[in-house]
Order: sequence, then structure tokens, then C-alpha cells
Amino acid sequence: MVLLARSRTENVQVSLPLKISMDPAAVSPSSCCCTGWLLVLLGTALLGTAHRLGLIYQLWHKAEPKSTRHGGELVAEALKAHGVRYLFTLVGGHISPILVASEKLGIRVVDTRHEATAVFAADAVARLSGTVGVAAVTAGPGVTNTVTAVKNAQMAESPVLLIGGAAATLQKGRGALQDIDQLCLFKPLCKFCASVRTVRDIVPTLRRAIAAAQSGTPGPVFVEFPIDVLYPYHLVEKELRPKGTPRGLLSKVINWYLGNHLRNLYAGAWETRDFSPLPVQVPHATAEQVQQCVELVSRAKKPVMLLGSQVTLPPTPVEKLREALEALGIPCFLGGMARGMLGRDSTLHIRQNRRDALKEADLVILAGTVCDFRLSYGRVLSRRSTIIAVNRDHTQLLRNADIFWKPHVAIQGDAGSFLLKLSQGLKGYSSPQDWTRSLKDGDHRKEKANWEKSEEPTEQHVNPLKLLHHVDNLLPENSLLVSDGGDFVGSAAYIMRPRGPLRWLDPGAFGTLGVGGGFALGAKLCRPDSEVWILYGDGSLGYSIMEFDTFVRHKMPVIALVGNDACWSQISREQVPLLGSNVACGLAYVDYHLVAEGLGGKGFLLSRQDEVRMDSVIQAAQEACRRGHPTLINALIGRTSFREGSISV
Repeated sequence: MVLLARSRTENVQVSLPLKISMDPAAVSPSSCCCTGWLLVLLGTALLGTAHRLGLIYQLWHKAEPKSTRHGGELVAEALKAHGVRYLFTLVGGHISPILVASEKLGIRVVDTRHEATAVFAADAVARLSGTVGVAAVTAGPGVTNTVTAVKNAQMAESPVLLIGGAAATLQKGRGALQDIDQLCLFKPLCKFCASVRTVRDIVPTLRRAIAAAQSGTPGPVFVEFPIDVLYPYHLVEKELRPKGTPRGLLSKVINWYLGNHLRNLYAGAWETRDFSPLPVQVPHATAEQVQQCVELVSRAKKPVMLLGSQVTLPPTPVEKLREALEALGIPCFLGGMARGMLGRDSTLHIRQNRRDALKEADLVILAGTVCDFRLSYGRVLSRRSTIIAVNRDHTQLLRNADIFWKPHVAIQGDAGSFLLKLSQGLKGYSSPQDWTRSLKDGDHRKEKANWEKSEEPTEQHVNPLKLLHHVDNLLPENSLLVSDGGDFVGSAAYIMRPRGPLRWLDPGAFGTLGVGGGFALGAKLCRPDSEVWILYGDGSLGYSIMEFDTFVRHKMPVIALVGNDACWSQISREQVPLLGSNVACGLAYVDYHLVAEGLGGKGFLLSRQDEVRMDSVIQAAQEACRRGHPTLINALIGRTSFREGSISV
């Protein structure tokens, strides 16, 4: 390249119609200055080119052509150093070195039937383990298949690392197999995006990515690995080098360039480096902010707390948080991952009549709870209430503020640690018992009404509320519930009672269907002794029923309960009365239990004929699961008015 540029310069100089004087006295100071600047610019350009080509780095760091090591080993070592125990994937040649190296280091590689499932499983691991969840997928369509799952992780604030294969560094933009601009897809979705260009960059890039995923407001990150940074030197050289001896100047220049690119790709690759995790930055409430809130709470007569998923994030252990909440004694509404925080039958956990309670409360603490559609954008909050909002994310902290609501104290910080400090500052405080008792009495009345509604016969099949009550009564204390659906799962959220903290998984604010298979997979790995249930609608089941093959192959016994009403009921309920048509809402009463059996699991049918022995069918499914069989209960359910008026858009 430099030779060609110099040749062009010489041609231009020869053609200039100027007579150059050799008399030193004829050379002016200004011309000397210009010449000096030109030399500086030329030197800078040459140094820049040498830097970009890696020539300067290669003066001190050499490649090792005879080494059989590969970049996949560095990826695996970095993951291991960060406490990663599981790697979810759908295999592809672009990422094979990562999978093989990870398995050799003891990281369990779990392959799924869809890339989205791999990311959902990583999401579940991140939520339940307190560390980063990891998925690796192949280039192009393998990466694009994960977009919805990555967006779900972003909105659910889950620290997920997505590793994507990519075309070789020199083939980018040249029409290589499955080569697209992958970074542009993920920059709006991820906190950190990078493409690794050399083997020596693998470890520092992964360290930065994992720290970014867990810092501040957690979220997904994406790291792209071109195929040539993952395979051994000799294999890449075989693909890169020309077959014959180069002839001619241009061929020799190209051959030198390719050889230099290869040497730079591996220069310093196997030198000793730091694999340890970088510090994770978590925002915290200040002592002054906590004290201000202590004073406000101590004066409140009717306080209430709304806890969202953020309260379950590290560094606060959920059991310590539960103790703090019980010490405060303030009635709590639990949402998202916070469901189950207070156990099954806590006197502080209020499950019903939230809108009425918020209208009456004189102080409301929004701990990781956002004023989006789930709180009617803040309209359910009374302007007479003192509102304390705590959230790691500034945008979420003030979502719709000054439109429908306004916080008296807004704290950008970790909600879990804030509640611990609040509890410590309020030692000896006791929330008014008559207020808590009145809310709990309302709870009991509403739940009694729900029970009575569950006993009402439906036109056909089983009453879904009755089914859910029976399942809830038979759940063991170690059970973990995964929700994936609309109407049936919406009913379950009111009926089912998670037995403890981190025993409920739902998609979060994005409302994504299809999370069930992946969430259950991650949950069973993190909680191998738990009885993991997936609560499916028959519509949502279609997204991940093939993962029963994954459950069978990887010996993951879970139980799927399918509310089969042959309809997208949550949509149909509004579409039919508003628009007069059920188009695209109807499904069929498919024998999903036979599909599960065809994939190697156990299947049970529960219809109206089985209603009198409903408990026996549920217990038989539980027993099959305990024996190691992934199990599906295909429950044919009728329709009730329980969910009328629920949100679908």
C-alpha cells in the first residue's frame, strides 16, 4: 500500500512544470516549514497505518504458529472465572470451539431446539443465581432468532450475556455465509456491544461485557466472535493463505497483507492475562435520603409498599430482605419476581383490591415498581399520598411523573438495600395493625368470592379456577412456578401462591409469550430439587412444546400444566364484542399430552370426565416427574367471566 502511494506521488512530482533551484539561499523559511509539516503528517500517517496493521504491537508480542490452542478456550476460561456454570446454545460451526472448550472446563452445555429458548434459559439463570446468564448462538439467523428474547431480558432487567458467531474478520461485508451487521441489531437492546477483532481481545472484552451486564440497572450484553478468532492458527492459515506461490507485485503485496493479518490476529494470544471479574457498580440511596424516608414512614397511618422485580437483585439476599419486610410490618403488594417474597400465607402480603388500597393509603413506597401500564401510568396513585420511589434506572424511576403522579422522594438506587436500611432506621416501628387488618380482611373476602366462582360449572370442560385451586393446594414447599400465557396464566396469578422468594418466574413488562420452555430449563438447573411447574396457555405452548425433547435429552423433569380452551382467549374476549369477529383467535383442542409423549415425556389428559379425580391426575403427574419424566397435563378448560376487563393491548 505504501509503495503504491509513493509511486503515485513520484508520478505527480515528475509531471509538475517547475524548475527546482539547488541554491540553499533560494529556499525560504516558509517552504522549510511546509516541508516539515508534510514530513510530520506523513510520519503520523505511517504510524497510524502501522498501528492499524498491528505492526507496532507485533514488535513486542509474537504469534505462535505451532500452538494448537484456540480462542474458544479463552472464552471458556473467562466464563469459568466469572462463575458461569451453564451455557445454553443451539449448535453452529461458528461457535463450536466455545462449546467444546466450555464442556472440557466443566461448564454444562445445554442445547435447545430454538435460539430464543437458549436466551430465555440464560435469563432464568441470571434471575435465580444472581450472576450473569450466558447463551451462545451461531451467526446470522442464529443471532436474529434471539432478538425477542434479548429485548425481553432488557425490559426485565436481566444480566444476560449473548455470544454470537460471525463471519471471519476479512470477510465482513463481502457476502460471506450468514454475514450481516449484527451489532446494529443489538445496540438499541444491549448495554454493551462489541465485536472481537483479535484473539488477545477476547478476555478483556468479556470482562467488560459481564461487568456492564450486572452494573447499574442490569441488562443484556452482546459480544460477537468472528470465526477466525475462535479456531486454531493452523486451520485459519489454511483458509487464509493463497494456494500457490504469489507472482507479481500485487500478488506479493496481498500475500504479505494476509500473512500480517494472520500474525496480528494471534499476536500475544497466549500471554498470561487477568481473568478475574471487574467490579460491579450498584447505585445506593444516600444516608440523607434514607433518613428522610424514615421520618416520612414513621408519621404514616396507612402505609403500603409495592415491590417489583428489582428488589430481588444482588447484592441483597432475598432472605434478608424478607426479614426486613417482616420487621417493618408494612402491608405489601408483590409483582414480577417479587411474588412469593413473603411466602404463602403472610399477613403482610395483600393480593387483592390494590386499586382501592392505593386510593386510601397516605404513604406509598414504590420499590422497583414502575408507573407504566401495570399501574395505569400512575393514575391509580392518589395525589394525597406521600410517594417514595426507588429505582436503579432514572427513566423508570420517573416514568410518567408530573403527568399522573409525582414522587415526594425519588431515589435512584438499589431498592433491596434501601429497604434494609429503612428497616434498620425504623427499629421499634410498628405499622398500624388496624390498617393491615382491614386490607387483609378485604383480601379474604375477594378470595372467598374467587373460590365461589371456581365452583360454578362451565358450559363444557373444567372450570379453570377450580383447576388452579386444586393445583395450588397440592404444590410442595419447594415448588417453583413459571408463567407463560395470557388468560389462563392471568387467572393463575390471582390463585396460585408461590411458596417463597424467587419461586415465581414471568416474562416481565414485555409480556412475551414463549418463555416457558427456556425459563423452566434454567430454573430446573438452578433448583434441581424443586418441583418446577410451567403454567401454559394453549396458545403460548406452541412456541416451546418442542423443548420437551430438550427436557428429555438433558434429564430435566418438569411439569407443564396447559390450560387448553382452544382459543387465544385474552384477545377473543375483547375482539368479539368490539369488532364482531373471532377471526384468528380460534385454535383446536389438540392432544398436547400425546405430543409430549411423542417427544419422550409423560402426558396426562384432564377433562370434565376426570373432574372428580382431578387431584389424582395432578398427583400422578407429580409422581411421574419425581421419577425423572418431563410431564404435561393437558387440561381441557371452559370459559368463565373471571378475567373480563383485563388488559390485552
